[in-house]
Amino acid sequence: MKKHFVTGLVILLPLVVTVAVLVFLINFLTQPFIGFVSSILEDFHIINRGFLFLTPEQLIRYGSKVIILIFLFLITVGLGIVTRWFVLHALFRLGDKILHRIPIVNTVYKTTQDIIKTLFVSDKNSFKQVVMVPFPRADVYVLGLISRESPEVCSNAVNENLISVLVPTTPNPTTGFLMMFRKEDLIYVDIKPEDAIKYIVSCGVIVPGGAPTQTTFHP
Repeated sequence: MKKHFVTGLVILLPLVVTVAVLVFLINFLTQPFIGFVSSILEDFHIINRGFLFLTPEQLIRYGSKVIILIFLFLITVGLGIVTRWFVLHALFRLGDKILHRIPIVNTVYKTTQDIIKTLFVSDKNSFKQVVMVPFPRADVYVLGLISRESPEVCSNAVNENLISVLVPTTPNPTTGFLMMFRKEDLIYVDIKPEDAIKYIVSCGVIVPGGAPTQTTFHP
């Protein structure tokens, strides 16, 4: 009998203690808000009758605890998300400062960062205007993207106002030539930059403003 009692006690006691702790925590967390939530449920007459052996008052009380626990869970998750965001943001800023202090790496990193900001963040007109430029000789033209005005030292060297133009290569537009042209050498065309890139990537098959053409050229 003693062995059976001890065995039952080993099984039952941890369960009872666990339930007691959970009940204590639930009451501890919901007690400050139980009156407010219960009054709202009573005012809206959401629960008007009992269920099984529970009275309407008991249902309102238990329902209020469930609602409070759900809100506490959501608030806790929200605080965790905000905290993680601030921590990650702080880590990104720290990593950015470290990369800016490493020789050689800081030059590549900062240059890449500036290019990305110019392309996607800045409100400047860099790479927003498509032009035709003479390349590789005067009677041959290629599409290019205006970067910005050339460095003043370069313009002064030839006594001309020069414009920096990026001429992407086909079929890989991530490489190309950065060339400086006189303003009068640029032919502005009404083509969106993304359409010009599609034209370059497709080796001229996808024509800006229309479907792929099937034109046959004869000598």
